[in-house]
Parts: sequence; structure tokens; C-alpha cells
Amino acid sequence: MTEEVNSSEEMKEIDVTPSPGSILTVMISILVTTFLVYIYRRIIVRQIRRSVWKSAGDDVVLVHCPTPGYLTPNISPFVMKLLTYLRLAQIPYKLEHDEPMGAKGKTPWITLNGEELHDSQLIIEALSKKFDKDFNSGLSEEEKAIARGFAMMIEEHIAWGLRVWRFIVDDGRTLLEGMKQPFFVSLIKPIFVRSQKAALWYQGLGRHSPSEVENMITADLRALSKYLGRKPYLMGDNLTEVDCTMFAFMANILYNYNRSPYYDIIKGEFTNLYDYVLRVKGRLWPDWNQCLEKTKLK
Repeated sequence: MTEEVNSSEEMKEIDVTPSPGSILTVMISILVTTFLVYIYRRIIVRQIRRSVWKSAGDDVVLVHCPTPGYLTPNISPFVMKLLTYLRLAQIPYKLEHDEPMGAKGKTPWITLNGEELHDSQLIIEALSKKFDKDFNSGLSEEEKAIARGFAMMIEEHIAWGLRVWRFIVDDGRTLLEGMKQPFFVSLIKPIFVRSQKAALWYQGLGRHSPSEVENMITADLRALSKYLGRKPYLMGDNLTEVDCTMFAFMANILYNYNRSPYYDIIKGEFTNLYDYVLRVKGRLWPDWNQCLEKTKLK
């Protein structure tokens, strides 16, 4: 009798081990759900956003960029370059932060009358033609060549030199200190810093020692300081396009790189660059403090 009961109980036991087929079904469900969410965000949300962006108004530039910084209206000097140009040209614009990176993987980018434009320099050139705002028209061909040379030195050499200090020397700390970031950004910061170090290595400056790079960038800053001299702006008495670039990067050093040697150099040796930043800031950014992020995340 006992054996019959035990046998009956054994028959009632249920095997709860999932079968390979059920595991595969769950995995496929997860993948399909993830794919549908991705499609929703990439297509539907993008379409919704673009329909909203059209309400910005005719000939209003919608600038897509990161959120404001604590010390500068934007931590990206390329965003600051574009915003400074828009203010100089008195072109109406609005800021949008939902999609700071454009199709080329760069910031800023803009939407204008439904058209998307990318890269700060290409954007400025397009806006200059559309709104007839050529601030280089008063320069001779020689002066235009000099201005372009300085702009390229700033964007293609000084910019990379600053990244050497930010990511190799300072280990990316200014990124978290300069603007509001979601909590998870601090978790992925090491990955981002490593990617930037790799980019610096392939670009070339990352192969040099920090002291060697510092000497190079100091020479660039000296060249800017010597050419600026006692002039109010780089090319003379009037603001030109290159001033948008120069102001953006010099302001970036003074406000976002105050632990770097370049901050001390501008404040100590090349004081005309410091005065230059204050001059342009006072003329084009009288509302500077109102453009800053006020709330710091803890």
C-alpha cells in the first residue's frame, strides 16, 4: 500500500525545467520587443519631433545641441561658435536639446525651414549666403587667408591640444563638472574617456607627452596674442567670422579649463586674449549669466 502511495506521489511531480524551445521563445520575444522600441524611438519619435520643430517659425534657426553648461552657455566650443555667429548676424534662433547629435554624429546641427544642416562651419557658410551676412566682406583677400589660417589653427590644433589636457591629463573631470549630466553618465565616463584617448592617438597629438603638447598650444596662443595686439578684434576694428571661433575657444579655456596651464597663460602672459573675451562677451552675450544652467545635480 505504501509503495502505491509513493508511486502516486512521484507521478504528481512536475518537471519545471524549461525546455530549449521555451527559452528560445522568450529570447525571441525580448529581441522583438527591443527592436520595436528601437523602431518607435528612431522613426515615430523622430517624426513627432520634426513635426514639432516646424512650428519654430519661418527663417528661425533651431539649434540642436547639448544642454547649457554651469559656466558657459554651452560646454562645446563649436556650439558656442555657432551661437556667437547667430548673435552677431542677429539671426533669430531657438535651442533644442532632445537630439544634440546630428546624422553625422556631431554637434551642433540645425533645422531651418524643415532642412537639416550639419557642421558648425558649413552651417555658418550656408546662413551667410541665405541671410546675406558676410562679415568677411570688408577684408582683403590676404586678410581672408590669414583669418582662415587662424580659424583652422584654433579648430584643428588648439582644439585637439585642449582635448589632450581634458582627457589625458585631467581624465575627463571637466565634462562632469561643466554641465548637468544624468547619473549614469559617471558610470560610462571611463569608456568615453578611453575612446577620446584613442581618437587623440590616431589624430596624432595623443602620441606626444602632455608637456610637449602644452608647448605647442602655448605657441598657438602666443601667435593669436601677437596678431591681436592692441586691436579690439582679431582682424581689426570690426568683428569678423573668425572672431566667433576665437571667442568660443578662448572663453572655453577661461571658464571650463581653469585648472589647465592654458588658463594661467591667458590670465598671466597673454592678457590681451583675456580682455578680448570680456570685450566680445560684453557685446554679444550681455545675457551670459541668464543662459547658464542654474540647477546642479547632486
